[in-house]
Amino acid sequence: MNDNTFERKGTWNDAARSGLVLGLVAIAYMVINSLTGKINASGVGAAVINVASLLLWAFKFYLCIRLMKYFMQKYAASHEGISNGDSFRFGTATALLSALLYAGFSLAWTMFIQPNELKDAMDVAMAAYENMLTEAQMETIQELVPKLPTITFFTNLLWCWFFGTVLAAIFSRNIPSRNPFEDIDNQ
Repeated sequence: MNDNTFERKGTWNDAARSGLVLGLVAIAYMVINSLTGKINASGVGAAVINVASLLLWAFKFYLCIRLMKYFMQKYAASHEGISNGDSFRFGTATALLSALLYAGFSLAWTMFIQPNELKDAMDVAMAAYENMLTEAQMETIQELVPKLPTITFFTNLLWCWFFGTVLAAIFSRNIPSRNPFEDIDNQ
């Protein structure tokens, strides 16, 4: 086995660990958000739950961004002679693996853990728009409902991978640092 093959394996191993952490953060948010959505509250209680849900989403968003940067910096620090392109490839691999984990869990959640959650949401939406839709449109939507878990899987996979790839592109421009005076500044 040559060094290039070993390096690619090492990159994927590191990306798998990083992707696992990022995926678990997104999964934890999804589970907590789903469970808080089941709390029946009205008035001030509902407003508090909505604000808490928004704050939880903002925290998850911030945490995922910070973790991606941290993992990319850690990867660059632990590998000698890494380029910005190598850092980008690592970030993209991390994004893909975390997206795959999250999308897979989301699929399992909607199909096996909480199978009625999606159906109940569709029933509420159908009732809200019942007067605005024609019979043909209602039938089309009803035919789409069994396909929603698959559509959701691929939507989550592509969106999370895209978002992570954009982050990797942004962060990799300076990981490792391209500042030629950095060593002088640290002395």
